[in-house]
Amino acid sequence: MKFNVDWMLRKWHAIIWIVLGQRTRAVAVFEEMLQAYPNDNYAMGSLAHLKAELGDKKGAVAVYETLVKQHNAPAYAWFNLGFLQQELEHPVEAETAFRRALALNEQLDQAWYGLGLSLIQQGRLDEAVQALERNTQLQPMSPYAWYQLGRVHMDRQAPDETTKIIKHLKGFEPKFAAQLERETGLAV
Repeated sequence: MKFNVDWMLRKWHAIIWIVLGQRTRAVAVFEEMLQAYPNDNYAMGSLAHLKAELGDKKGAVAVYETLVKQHNAPAYAWFNLGFLQQELEHPVEAETAFRRALALNEQLDQAWYGLGLSLIQQGRLDEAVQALERNTQLQPMSPYAWYQLGRVHMDRQAPDETTKIIKHLKGFEPKFAAQLERETGLAV
């Protein structure tokens, strides 16, 4: 977008409301901004984010769905759409959004994790293992995917794999390891 004084003033107006803790007023500014600039990715992304923060997840999904129809929709918009779909317990829609985010940026570790959770919800455990393993490659010190991976291995009747994960977690996140031990009944 070329430099536009009106657009910039609206943006700063919304930011000021956010800084002052007036998110609903910022929402109104972004909605006005979209009236003037209907295809603006920044305004749509900001509006969707604020709606989600204010608890209007369905409203946020609607805005993200509009945003991802743009030819230049960024990977983060697809990820955020998937995240919200996941929270609304729509795993098939979430999977689609996460896969699109990964098509745009295969290094987006959070999308691999979200994809893994969506696949777990759908009972597609073998595919979930692949997604979670990819997340652990990108974020080896984040315990969340390791924990989910351990649970999936138990569900797949592979307690030896879960035991390996518990041992690994004990090296850097003993609380997650202890929780996995309690939940699986495995004492490592």
